[in-house]
Amino acid sequence: MTALRPTRRAFLAGAAAAFPLVSILSRPANAAEFRLKYATGQAVTHPVNIRAQEAIDRIREATSGRVDIRLFPANQLGSDTDLLAQVRSGAVEFFNVSSLILATFVPLSGMTSLGFAFKDYDQVWQAMDGPFGDHIRAEIARRPIFAMNRIWDNGFRQITSSGREIRTPEDLDGFRLRVPPAPALTSLFKALGAGPSPINFNELYTALQTHVVEGQENPLAIISTGRLYEVQKSCSLTGHVWDGYWVLANTRLFEMLPEDLQEIVRTEIDRSALDQRADIAALSHTLRADLGGKGLTFIDVDQEAFRVALGKTDFYAQWRAKYGDTAWELLEQVSGKLG
Repeated sequence: MTALRPTRRAFLAGAAAAFPLVSILSRPANAAEFRLKYATGQAVTHPVNIRAQEAIDRIREATSGRVDIRLFPANQLGSDTDLLAQVRSGAVEFFNVSSLILATFVPLSGMTSLGFAFKDYDQVWQAMDGPFGDHIRAEIARRPIFAMNRIWDNGFRQITSSGREIRTPEDLDGFRLRVPPAPALTSLFKALGAGPSPINFNELYTALQTHVVEGQENPLAIISTGRLYEVQKSCSLTGHVWDGYWVLANTRLFEMLPEDLQEIVRTEIDRSALDQRADIAALSHTLRADLGGKGLTFIDVDQEAFRVALGKTDFYAQWRAKYGDTAWELLEQVSGKLG
């Protein structure tokens, strides 16, 4: 005798009789449909994290709680190079990354940090919010990631030292300094005669404290929030490179969001990018005094002398060959002739 099995329709009918349908299909009003991770490498107090959290809060409100993003600052989920691998694989959905670090995966992105390419912020935003920035975003999107429309500001990078004071290009000869794991900066300082050592940021303070390297280079906001002034004595205002942060997203996972939610996320993250740019601009007027009060000596240098010294090397010719004429010409439309 064949055993009788209820059909799927009969089973569902019985379930509906036993339990109200709403108890099966509904979810709590405040339960998120999409839980996402947003990683950064900056200290909790850095404007990057303050403005990212504001964007996250606005996204939660605008989506009525459907999208819940959790912020993981200060390399909580790994070093910058680890996090770059994680956003590529989808282990994290968003990652705020320096263009210098991204260049290890998307070489063209490092072009934004070409030595002495930008003289001021007018040139920076004209380039990054224009055709040059569009060209780089298109290149990033050829990978399993994409970048939000607005790049965030990391600032112009300055050189600090625990011993030797850097006043002229000649002072860099043999100078041991930390750089990020970024080919553009390693190449720049080698061309100027220094000895760059690629070290991840989460290892930098200890490397300076134990004199693995004598100096480093970073924007003033990072020198402040990373408390690097505790292990450095002087800061030379070379402004040798401008650096920005791309907010990357894993394309496959982002496209799982409905289109209306995608638009909200993009809009709010880009809004916070503009707010963060304004924060860094305001900080630039106060950080020198703040850091000076904490014992860091500032040295004004002739930036043009460093640019001329670099121009006498094959630095620009090498990087033009690497990046190609199209990208180079888009950059020079803003920066003027390089090399």
